[in-house]
Amino acid sequence: MTEKKQLILNLFEMACISHISHGLWPLPGNNRHRFDDIEYWLELAQILEEGGFDAVFLADVIGAYDVFREGPETALREGLQSPNLDPLLVVPAMAAVTKRLGFGVTFSTTYEPPFAFARRASTLDHLTKGRFGWNIVTSYLPNAARNFGLDGEIPHDRRYELADEYLDVLYKLWEGSWDDDAVVYDRERRIATDPSKVRYIDHVSENHRVAGPHIVHPSRQRTPVLFQATGSPAGTEFAGRHAELVFTGGRTTEEFQRNKQSMQDAAVRNGRAADDVKFIASAVVVVGRTEEEAADKWRLYQEYASVDGYLAHASLPVDLTVAPRDLTIAEALKQSGTELTRSSFLPLHLTVGQFLDGLVGGRRERFHVVGTPTVVADEIERWLDEDGVDGINLRQYHSFDTARDFAELVVPELRKRGRLKSEADASAPTSLRDALFGRGDRLPDTHIAARYRGGANLDVPVPPLRFPGRDAA
Repeated sequence: MTEKKQLILNLFEMACISHISHGLWPLPGNNRHRFDDIEYWLELAQILEEGGFDAVFLADVIGAYDVFREGPETALREGLQSPNLDPLLVVPAMAAVTKRLGFGVTFSTTYEPPFAFARRASTLDHLTKGRFGWNIVTSYLPNAARNFGLDGEIPHDRRYELADEYLDVLYKLWEGSWDDDAVVYDRERRIATDPSKVRYIDHVSENHRVAGPHIVHPSRQRTPVLFQATGSPAGTEFAGRHAELVFTGGRTTEEFQRNKQSMQDAAVRNGRAADDVKFIASAVVVVGRTEEEAADKWRLYQEYASVDGYLAHASLPVDLTVAPRDLTIAEALKQSGTELTRSSFLPLHLTVGQFLDGLVGGRRERFHVVGTPTVVADEIERWLDEDGVDGINLRQYHSFDTARDFAELVVPELRKRGRLKSEADASAPTSLRDALFGRGDRLPDTHIAARYRGGANLDVPVPPLRFPGRDAA
């Protein structure tokens, strides 16, 4: 009998008032305003640990949303990802009150030196006993670039080229700089670390000069679990070389499967197996004990939802709220003098009214279900078996009701169907990588980072990242 695929279950979080479900923070009983209180994170961690979640996935940005209406005012009024705490700093608090919960934390490769991040990541992997994962991003907000001394954003594909070398430096530090048995703690000989088992990396390039050695000894995983959120051609190729779990999506089953297949193909091109990469989708799950209860929750969330919040989050270069509702978006953009190329992601054929109403109402995503635990579990099984997802990032509408509802109502049903680990298995402490892949704590030998193990190849350049369709073969 074929074993059923089990769901990777993450909660999608961010250390701010309004993450991606905008306008909902004033909901009765919502705790979003407590994001700057350590007790919020302790309570959340315990809910997730006890509720059977694999990890909390923490998003981040390092700039303000100031494109919409030519300033940050709308985003600030909405609490849109500002104020926003550093997500790396809430992890130790959550780790201290949990034994199994993993942490996938966003950090950008574009603006800070790799040596400093290597130290922070290794520290967190030590303190969490191997439960740390890194969501690799290159940053996309124009304001982020200005915050770090640039006039504007680095072009998209160039950011991925820079990120590729950034990770090369990190792999040398994490995988190649120290041997596993370098730390000896020999009291009789008064030797803490055997110097013969620690080495410089001496990475020198146009972008980075990093001598090493790494300033932190090997952690349980060495390299943290590598997450990535992408869908672009450059991001796909990057994921094929580096990522272990990809946060991607699609409005239809076919679109999701095309994204998945392209990244699996990229993994194979980089000497890896297709199943070395798992795929996580953002999921809307609103569950109630009855259909009526679930529908009432969804109606309440729609009533509170903010059009301004969603438009500011999308960094629209035009304010569609002041355009006639009967115009198509293409006509509204032309009337405002906005170049269509800057808004190519918009459904240009829809009327302004249809688009604005759709932002807060109706079913917009493929991975969306409102209903009883049975209805929800049925749909999640379809996502696993028909769409081919490996897991979900559960989108929050209410803190902490979204997580509690899923833990109390959906988790027992999924466990009964063999789609989640049993309570006994889920409570066993392990590394995040082993929990997700069942292959041990370390990256597999086929991953590009493995080339540096034991100090090998530190002076051998890695072939540059190639983008099929753009670069010559």
